[in-house]
Amino acid sequence: MALDRPSNPEAPRLAVVGCGRFGTHHLEIFTELANAGRAQLLAAVDLDAKRRKEVEREFKVRVYADLEEMLRCETPEGVSIATPDPFHRAAALAAIKHGAHVLVEKPLATTGKDGRAMIAAAKKAGRLLQVDFHKRYDPVHLQLRDEIRAGKLGEVLYGYVHVENRITVPRDWFPAWAAKSSSSWFLGVHFYDLIRWALERDPVSVRATRQMKKLKSAGVATPDAVQAHVTFQGGAEITFQSAWCLPENFESIVNQGIRLVGTEGLSEVDTEYRGARLASGSEPHQRTMRFGFMQRVPGPGGRERTVGYGAEAIAHFAENVAAIKNGAALKDLSGHYPDGEAGLWATRIAEAADKSCAKGGAAVKV
Repeated sequence: MALDRPSNPEAPRLAVVGCGRFGTHHLEIFTELANAGRAQLLAAVDLDAKRRKEVEREFKVRVYADLEEMLRCETPEGVSIATPDPFHRAAALAAIKHGAHVLVEKPLATTGKDGRAMIAAAKKAGRLLQVDFHKRYDPVHLQLRDEIRAGKLGEVLYGYVHVENRITVPRDWFPAWAAKSSSSWFLGVHFYDLIRWALERDPVSVRATRQMKKLKSAGVATPDAVQAHVTFQGGAEITFQSAWCLPENFESIVNQGIRLVGTEGLSEVDTEYRGARLASGSEPHQRTMRFGFMQRVPGPGGRERTVGYGAEAIAHFAENVAAIKNGAALKDLSGHYPDGEAGLWATRIAEAADKSCAKGGAAVKV
């Protein structure tokens, strides 16, 4: 299918696997990069025939039903994977086998075994394995990290993280696979990674509990909420509350925040309420405006562009692939992006939380 955008043969050749809600974000960002001559969006893959036609029409790319066929025919240099959580491993291994660098939506994998297999394959092939932990790119989280590392909190003693979705997400957006996941895997992994990254401390053990009432009664057999109490090296005790059972009339699709207390200070971050709300007779409830993640703003040539930390996280992958194409080594990029090892740590925490829940809240080593 012919593209109606400028083509730069020196730009990285990219493809997207999974064209659902988050896969669409990847397609949008890569399209904007292609319009700017900074990437080539070659193709996409999706199992749903109706969705394939929609994506072909909207993004002017060929959309395959079979991943292997796409990889053989298009030979992309970078592949982003936005399939449902349990299916990341197979897609990543296939892309790496065909020589592509890989961006994986969080979580990296839903088992440590799968995560380690993906890391080993990427290492053997000398390919980039990046995870879309976009919370790391939020300016308020970057500030939190800098405050911690500058010693403004002293030694972090304890803290509390909450991240919640409206029930709309598991019940209406992802009913086909929500029962194979949980709020810990879908939401918690973002902050398992973020806190480990900010503290520069690895987790030691997890004690966790969960509840199964609201969603089970709605026909989705997944926990309403998971509470994971994580002990980190050095003794910091952080409780992560993840849930996806907030009522439909809650003002935002997501509610999230952090509170950390140290020997010399504390930091509180409210990333739900960023300063604007809307109440309208045409809407069922007051709504918090979601500033920061992704917003459409005017761009050059009359085209809109997307800004925000969610967009930056995806674009960063394309920039890394371009850097490698232009001669950078993987070691040159090390430490400057969320890599497979970071993804594995988050997976290990979520996996330990599941095991702890199954053991009635007993401590489980990470």
